Amino acid sequence: MEENAYSWENPEYRKTYHHTCSHVMAQAICRLYPGTKLAIGPAIEEGFYYDIDSEHTFSPDDFEAIEKEMRKICKEKLKLERFELPRAEAVALMEKAEQPYKVELINDLPEDAVISFYRQGEFTDLCAGPHLDSTGRIKGNGIKITNVTGAYWRGDSKRKMLQRFYAVSFPSKDMLDEYLARIEEAKKRDHRKLGKELGLFTLMDEGPGFPFFLPKGMVLRNTLIDYWRQVHKRYGYVEISTPMILNRALWERSGHWEHYKQNMYTTVIDGEDYAIKPMNCPGGMLVYKSEPHSYRDLPLRVGELGLVHRHELSGALHGLFRVRCFTQDDAHIFMTWEQMKDEIKNVVRLFDEVYSVFGLRYEIEVSTMPEDHMGDVKDWDFATETLKAAVTEMGKSYVINEGDGAFYGPKLDFHLADSLGRTWQCGTIQLDMQLPERFELEYTGADGEKHRPVMIHRVVLGSIERFIGIITEHFAGAFPVWLSPVQVKVMPITDRTSDYAKDVAAKLSAAGVRVETDLRNEKIGYKIREAQMQKTPYMLVIGDREAESGAVAVRTRGGEDLGAMPLDAFIERITGEIKSRSNG
Repeated sequence: MEENAYSWENPEYRKTYHHTCSHVMAQAICRLYPGTKLAIGPAIEEGFYYDIDSEHTFSPDDFEAIEKEMRKICKEKLKLERFELPRAEAVALMEKAEQPYKVELINDLPEDAVISFYRQGEFTDLCAGPHLDSTGRIKGNGIKITNVTGAYWRGDSKRKMLQRFYAVSFPSKDMLDEYLARIEEAKKRDHRKLGKELGLFTLMDEGPGFPFFLPKGMVLRNTLIDYWRQVHKRYGYVEISTPMILNRALWERSGHWEHYKQNMYTTVIDGEDYAIKPMNCPGGMLVYKSEPHSYRDLPLRVGELGLVHRHELSGALHGLFRVRCFTQDDAHIFMTWEQMKDEIKNVVRLFDEVYSVFGLRYEIEVSTMPEDHMGDVKDWDFATETLKAAVTEMGKSYVINEGDGAFYGPKLDFHLADSLGRTWQCGTIQLDMQLPERFELEYTGADGEKHRPVMIHRVVLGSIERFIGIITEHFAGAFPVWLSPVQVKVMPITDRTSDYAKDVAAKLSAAGVRVETDLRNEKIGYKIREAQMQKTPYMLVIGDREAESGAVAVRTRGGEDLGAMPLDAFIERITGEIKSRSNG
């Protein structure tokens, strides 16, 4: 048996632990509310749930009593005993217990199914397991019921609505407290909440899934895009723009009309079918084909900030994380097979630079050939081994995601970790041996013959919109100075110093600093608190003394009072921060 078999780090053990907790919760509910009918209670990614049918309508007010009873059951150290029954006896047992949902589940099992139960004290439940051997293995003070909501039996809206209890559990109270604190912090950082409070973006009923960026949000967005362009220019990329609407023939050629049409918005122009692009790649193929290429042109690195549209179900929409239109920071690299490894390394170096600017760590996942793939296996093997070799030679580790590559080639996925330890899949490097074939891309080799290039699809941010959502939560809206929509708020204490405050703002603006003045007839403490709520990095307080000496009194959004300093010294300080793109 593995050393970590009973370790919390072992996902199988965590699943078993959570599953046993679901039985404990069901037992507690049945003790407190006799006559409760039980449905299903599986372990899920973060904890567990149980669906029940009860005459009592539950609310959060009931959670404490149920948790108390669960702790009692844990202290009782009830042994979990597994037993099996023939179908008829199993049905009879559940009928006697007045558990109709269990009877239905038994009757729906295959004829040759093993029908097993787990008993703990007076409580018996139909279950395939596995479970811990005793309720005493569970730390009762590490359990928390998080929610109760409605759920149709078997997900069928024509069936009865049941009550679903969600809960989490950990092997210590400290771990539970840490988790709950993290959840509360995540709620505070919700980009939808902060987006509204900070005036970044909004979502309206007139365009569900189509975000509206507000003035401050546009400053943030454009600053991000400006940085993207600067980085890509240094790494040897050229930028293109392809049309948003292209005809059906193109999408048939790329394969999207057949395989992706349900996610595409289509229209008819002059009696011909067209589609709004769900991705930039086919347009990029046409740009490559628009002129002949030689091996001397390769590698050709072509970037595009293309607005794409994809139909998402309304229930899947979520702030900027899941939208129906977004700007993909695409790039396509056309190269020879011999250039593949060096180009992969070049992309990874670019990723390293970008992610470090935002203080984001990452893990790499290599996704290999799926069953539904195109092309020769030997090409797939070469491409996959090249991906592995490239990152290994750079001193980076990876995990294998077997069979999860795109149908056209293997890929590297970059999973970013934010300040709360949550992971986000953003960057990807996808090798493609198929689109060059479909679009008959060519270059003239050193031998004077025509050859087929291989290509890389890659995104570093994923989409501008989603990345803004991620960094809003990562920084809790307190963006680094270089990214902040407003970098400085100038606040005169009295009307006497308003003119000097305006002069200060003008000099800051001339130096390239994004600045606002607060000339309202309000107390300075109120102005400072409001600027802090808006996450403004610096506040310059202007009193008579500052106006007379040509200085500014500097405060930070974190509450630090830096005291008075000459205006020129402050300008040098903040422009240095902006130039360095410090994420501190």
